[in-house]
Amino acid sequence: MNEGKINVLADPSAVAQAAAELFVQSSHEAIARQGKFSVALSGGTTPRALYALLAADPFINAVDWSNTFIFFADERCVPPDDPQSNYGMVRETLLNHLQIPSTNIHRMKGEIDPQSAAMEYGKMLKQTFGDGGMDLTLLGMGDDGHTASLFPHTSALAEKSHRCVANFVDKLNTWRLTLSAPFINHSHAVALLVCGPSKAATIQRVMEEPPSPQQFPIQLIQPQSNNLLWLLDVAAAGM
Repeated sequence: MNEGKINVLADPSAVAQAAAELFVQSSHEAIARQGKFSVALSGGTTPRALYALLAADPFINAVDWSNTFIFFADERCVPPDDPQSNYGMVRETLLNHLQIPSTNIHRMKGEIDPQSAAMEYGKMLKQTFGDGGMDLTLLGMGDDGHTASLFPHTSALAEKSHRCVANFVDKLNTWRLTLSAPFINHSHAVALLVCGPSKAATIQRVMEEPPSPQQFPIQLIQPQSNNLLWLLDVAAAGM
């Protein structure tokens, strides 16, 4: 697999700092290129620290939020005010602090039928991007090698045509909404933010063993631009 570029940083706060700098740089480049910046956000502990940084000085004033368009890599099938909601977490840590038009924010509707929600989001992505993709997609990785809501041995891993799918995750006994790997791979850039010692063994296997994307779905993330960046803390990179 194309491993992309690997940056190993001291700790989770350094990963969040590097991700915030990447966010600002990507926004400037995209707006210079085409007048707007599109980014797909993820839930999780590491991204939460990034959003807190973006919501404060100096980063908050370094981004042209009026020309920034926010999308989501995945969502849990819960209402937006549920504590489990990715959108709810992003709203609380970032969106509530920004001067950003509400029309620039595109959430997945976790509260409605999963198939309907995925179809609606996919249609919106097709209208917005055509055959293209995000300027920047920010992803994490679970201990099991999942990314977005592309979990090991789930049906979404076989998706070739749809941009967004409803994915049933047996081990969690729940539906998730997720961008498909092919759509993620149309991104201009993808950053994978991975922190903590519990990720180290999986990182080693993902990097060093022959590809097994059914077991480690993060291996499906191979942007056509070849612009793939791993931001790891020392603990995650330990092995």
